[in-house]
Amino acid sequence: MYLSLYLIDTQYNIYSMKKFILDLIVKKNVLLSNQYSLIILTSSEKLPEILPGQFAEVRVDGSNTTFLRRPISIHYVDYETNELWLLIQVIGDGTKRMAEVKVGETMNIILPLGNTFASPTRKDAKLMLIGGGCGVAPLLFLGAYFKREGYEVNFLLGARSEADILQKSEYERFGNVYITTEDGSLGEKGFVTQHSVLKGSNFDYIYTCGPTPMMKAVASYALKTNAVCEVSLENTMACGIGACLCCVTDTVDGHVCVCTEGPVFNITKLKWQI
Repeated sequence: MYLSLYLIDTQYNIYSMKKFILDLIVKKNVLLSNQYSLIILTSSEKLPEILPGQFAEVRVDGSNTTFLRRPISIHYVDYETNELWLLIQVIGDGTKRMAEVKVGETMNIILPLGNTFASPTRKDAKLMLIGGGCGVAPLLFLGAYFKREGYEVNFLLGARSEADILQKSEYERFGNVYITTEDGSLGEKGFVTQHSVLKGSNFDYIYTCGPTPMMKAVASYALKTNAVCEVSLENTMACGIGACLCCVTDTVDGHVCVCTEGPVFNITKLKWQI
């Protein structure tokens, strides 16, 4: 049975969306590397509406050291198969336990939380979706959405090595894929902002998620090329509803909670020293 609640915010209509507390069933747990797992969840009931950029708060069961839920980006939603995908990076006891779930187990999840990415105003706009590390997670769902809406999608994925480039074929389903690796084992050697695709043409809209230094470099590039740029911040979001104040960030409008006012922000709203 689904439990639901409402969170209302006067600034964004997105927060009038109903939030659900769900017990979802683990359909698959795919080990992508020694650090990443893809958890595919399903339900006997139809999944609720979820938008690209939104996230989930996952309760971690079976861990004696994990008491708070973990915020996880919505990696992909397949409404035809009624599947919700979560990309899990193992970085502590909580995510380690999450990555160990077995098929048939249930995961208690609150979703959808946060806001969404803004759509371009023109169908002929040139789009670039840039992800680094686990920051590639929300971009798959975003790319699928943009392709369905008739936009031409480009992905630029960065990682330390070829082994850290995850699900390349999945991204290729929805757009052109460009890659950088720090060691040069796949794609061009270097960081995402050094890729030749960014030097060869300007993009109208840039969407990015990943380590903060990478996003700041992408934002700097966007400002120099007059591109509209949105970033998805990865602050610690323990509650997901703006109660714990763990995820506060400084903006031109003052200090705000990333979990309720974001996680997606236009770079013009952030007080980054770019």
